[in-house]
Amino acid sequence: MLGKIGIIGGSGLYDIELEDKKEIDISTPFGSPSDSFMTGKLEGKDVVFLARHSRGHRILPSELNYRANIYGLKKLGVDHIISISAVGSLKEELKPLDIMLPDQYVDRTNQARLVTFFGDGIAAHIAFGEPVCQRLRGILYKSAEELKITVHNQGTYLNIEGPAFSTKAESYLYRSWGMDVIGMTNLSEAKLAREAEICFAAIATITDYDCWHKSEEAVTVDMIIENLKKNAENTKRIINKAVSLISADEDCACRHALENAIITPSEYISDETRKKLDIIIGKYLK
Repeated sequence: MLGKIGIIGGSGLYDIELEDKKEIDISTPFGSPSDSFMTGKLEGKDVVFLARHSRGHRILPSELNYRANIYGLKKLGVDHIISISAVGSLKEELKPLDIMLPDQYVDRTNQARLVTFFGDGIAAHIAFGEPVCQRLRGILYKSAEELKITVHNQGTYLNIEGPAFSTKAESYLYRSWGMDVIGMTNLSEAKLAREAEICFAAIATITDYDCWHKSEEAVTVDMIIENLKKNAENTKRIINKAVSLISADEDCACRHALENAIITPSEYISDETRKKLDIIIGKYLK
């Protein structure tokens, strides 16, 4: 049976059109999510939308409660997440207003971000060699192709801490590593979605060339906002098409990510932890 499809709206995408729209506030053991969740129907499917930075864009990447956001989606019955994020390009061929579908990540954040549901008496280590659901990413690619939207089918997303953009020295360094795009949010969501056994894929909307490109003007918020507006319509078209193609018929490894990941023996896991993580680990402790 197909669960709900979660959509995390990034910079420039704070709402989507849903039928039978309802606003739901969710409490979690990890605190408050970024905003209320919007539930409704899209292409006949049950969808849950969350504005990552909240409506009005009030939360910095380092301030986001990633755990509460993903936990809330899980609590609402989401089993697929499409995450939208604005990125800068680190390669000439990845042009502003193009779309890239990351299949790999490199982490340049710090320990200020809490990006695991585990700890505090329970240890688990997910496999993360393939951090994106390839089946879901394939659906996004097929959708963009059919809509004739310029899309790059794979690439590495470098996740920096922010909120400042890169220095030129950093930008040149990341290019020398072979990175493709640079952003501030996506990796944390990918890690937590895997722990929650939710299929996850991202739509990276390219707004600029970071600061390495000598023929381009320096990156500014105004430039990014203008390109975000231009990208928003294509992003919504891809989402609509992809949602129509997501099927309940296919299983995948994402949904069994914790089968061999929990190291702590069941008898050592406290009742408090069991209760807190029941929607994530409960089926493995019975």
